Amino acid sequence: MSARLDQLLDDAVGRRDMPFAVAAVASQRETLWQGNAGEAAPGVKAGPDTLFRIMSMTKAVGATAALILIDRGRLELETPVASVLPEFAAIRVLESIGAEGPVLRPPRTTCTVRHLLTHRSGFAYETYDAKQAAYQRLPGSPNILDGTVQCLNYPLMFDPGEGFVYGIGIDWIGRLVERIDGRRIDQFCQEEIFRPLGLSSTLFELDGEQCRLASVNVRAEDGGFTEIEYNPPTRPEVYGMGFALYSTASDYIRFLQMVLNNGELDGNRVLSPAAVDLMKTNQSGNATVPVFRSVLPGLSADVELFPAGTEMTWTAAFLRNETDIPDRRAGGSLTWAGFLNTHYWIDPANNIAAVLMTQTLPFCDPGYMRAYEAYERLVYQLFGSSAHAPGSTATAAAR
Repeated sequence: MSARLDQLLDDAVGRRDMPFAVAAVASQRETLWQGNAGEAAPGVKAGPDTLFRIMSMTKAVGATAALILIDRGRLELETPVASVLPEFAAIRVLESIGAEGPVLRPPRTTCTVRHLLTHRSGFAYETYDAKQAAYQRLPGSPNILDGTVQCLNYPLMFDPGEGFVYGIGIDWIGRLVERIDGRRIDQFCQEEIFRPLGLSSTLFELDGEQCRLASVNVRAEDGGFTEIEYNPPTRPEVYGMGFALYSTASDYIRFLQMVLNNGELDGNRVLSPAAVDLMKTNQSGNATVPVFRSVLPGLSADVELFPAGTEMTWTAAFLRNETDIPDRRAGGSLTWAGFLNTHYWIDPANNIAAVLMTQTLPFCDPGYMRAYEAYERLVYQLFGSSAHAPGSTATAAAR
């Protein structure tokens, strides 16, 4: 059985759907399969130790940090952000940009932790919001990738709670955790998440591990790939919990197993079942998640993960499809991805978690997405029934 998945990766790289691939499938208690294809960097074969810039896969880790504080009674979903971070009160709503510059006003509603976690705060990335893209072109506008405290001061595109737009809310969550707990977010994550889960290759800084880091490639006009430089800032003033982490497929699948197993892995509990329930259930109210329409196609294609018309919501950590996707994941599954095409999903109904990771732009490149769908379909053909029961013998069957 595993040979079919190995072949799928080899074929995807051979067709140039992606420059290389590392993938893994797991149930609650065991890794069902791991595979790789191609070279992660010139002359370096991709494998389980390959380090990726996981970009927005960092967001689920940031959400976990907030949920740990909620578990401990130190934070609530309805906590106003400015009550913990007084500087947040200076954030304004961008009404328009005119000849004399941006027109800003105070928000009419209070931004809460829930708004930040579910992308209902009004913060937007320029990739998916034309007004934010125009603001980014103004001299001196902040850029979240700069890694400074000042770079968090984006305007809001609407009043908190009045819409949905994908943006930098989780970066503010990281600051909020630091202010409440007292530890810097990298120390907090190491002590409260990485160490308990055995995530020894999930890193804020490479510090001697550069030899394991994959190259980043951009899709070229001839359909191939061109290598580029693309890295989070080193030793930043602020670690952005929307993008700052490096990790491996082997580590991240363990993080997903923790979610599948209601907050515990190998006897180490990170979150209570009640906190994980916030990760698994809709926390965005009646705001369904739209398809992300790209305004910067060189960086991202439109983000269409499911068939047209699929209802999507946002939990405290993940995008959730509300209905079954035929021959693929069940309704109530959880997903997201990193901007350099590191994708994952968690299917609690079928006891399956999976990752498929490369390093390329644009995000949701059509070639990559075709391979990702084929990978998902084959995962369910091979493991959809055998992984259903915790402690199954699927690993032996896959060999």
